[in-house]
Amino acid sequence: MNRKKKNKYTALYAFGGVFIVLVAALFFLNGQGEASELYGGKKVSSLNPATQELLNDPNYQQIILPDQLKSKVDNKENFFVYFFASDCPHCRATTPELMPLADDAGITMHQYNLREYQEGWREYNIEFTPTLVYYENGVEKERMIGGLKPEGSSEGYSVDDFKQFLDKYKGSVTP
Repeated sequence: MNRKKKNKYTALYAFGGVFIVLVAALFFLNGQGEASELYGGKKVSSLNPATQELLNDPNYQQIILPDQLKSKVDNKENFFVYFFASDCPHCRATTPELMPLADDAGITMHQYNLREYQEGWREYNIEFTPTLVYYENGVEKERMIGGLKPEGSSEGYSVDDFKQFLDKYKGSVTP
């Protein structure tokens, strides 16, 4: 009888030990999470699912954080910012065309993700995504609101429109 009782307790302790280890592992994995360098060390698990999908996309590697953008404005720099939302279908169609244009022009195209940094809508007077803005001496000089013109549509821009916009200001961009 003593032996039966001992076996019950051994099984109970083993079950409890395994349970504690599993809960601790789950807590550790969820609590720690992988940090995203692109998003200033934010945990990947805290990012919008649409943003998570884009983390390894080569067209979305020029993310500018809110403090960095504010610093560029305060320092009166000349630069471009592409305001997008990671879940915006127009952005997803435009970005793969726009980023190579910027690369070819030798321009760093800063990308501000409004899905992660909602304050950007108000702070930079953004009404629609995508919006491409050129800043001169830290002040907005010109913007293009909207993305590539879908086939059969009269709204939007052509690749040449974006190229002309970039070419217009590329010589003025602060390195």
